[in-house]
Formats: sequence, C-alpha cells, structure tokens
Amino acid sequence: EVQLVESGGGLVQAGESLTLSCKVSGLRYDDYAIGWFRQAPGKEREGVSCIARGDGSTEYEDSVKGRFNISRDNYKNTIYLQMNSLKPEDTGVYYCAVEKPPFSMTFLWPALYDYWGQGTQVTVSS
Repeated sequence: EVQLVESGGGLVQAGESLTLSCKVSGLRYDDYAIGWFRQAPGKEREGVSCIARGDGSTEYEDSVKGRFNISRDNYKNTIYLQMNSLKPEDTGVYYCAVEKPPFSMTFLWPALYDYWGQGTQVTVSS
C-alpha cells in the first residue's frame, strides 16, 4: 500500500522557519515527482513546489521562490520542504503528493497527482 506521511508543521511567527518532511513508502517506481501543496482557510488547494526523485530537478510557485527549498533523500524515501521567512499568507494545511511516471513536473494541477498524504498544519502569526 502506498503511504505518504507529512510531519513538521507547527505554529511560528512571521519571519521564522519550518521544515516539513514527507516520508513515502510502498512505491516501486524508480522515478516519480513529489509535489507540495497547501490549502489555506476558505481557499482551494494550491501548488507550492515539486521535485523529481531521480535527478532532483525542482519547480517553485512564484510566491515562495527564494524562500522555500524542496529536497529529497532517496535513501530514506523522504522529501523535505524548508520554509524560510514565513509569512502569514503561508498559513495552511500542507500536503505532499506523488505523481507516478510519466510525470509532468508541475504543481499547477493537483488532479495529476496519484497519491496524497493527510497533511500537516502550518500556522504563521503576525
């Protein structure tokens, strides 16, 4: 069974940092894409970033570019989202998701992703 488990969320003040983790298990593919998405209160789910497991190529949504870093540890099957200079508008439930091959390397279309975690809450206060 494919399982994605997010962790690392919490409550921080604006300007502080958090690192989220997503542990993936049950996948037999050598390469796939992992995306981070978030859903703020009263809003639809939106893409944040994505990474290819194989070559480590990355993409970022404009609002987080330069502040967030996505990375992966293939040995641990864990994907990280390091979030720096957090803003109140970054608040939301953060989800990781897997798009199996052939993958598009996009965070724009949540419907393209095949497996989802349950999410972890990130709250940024001002």
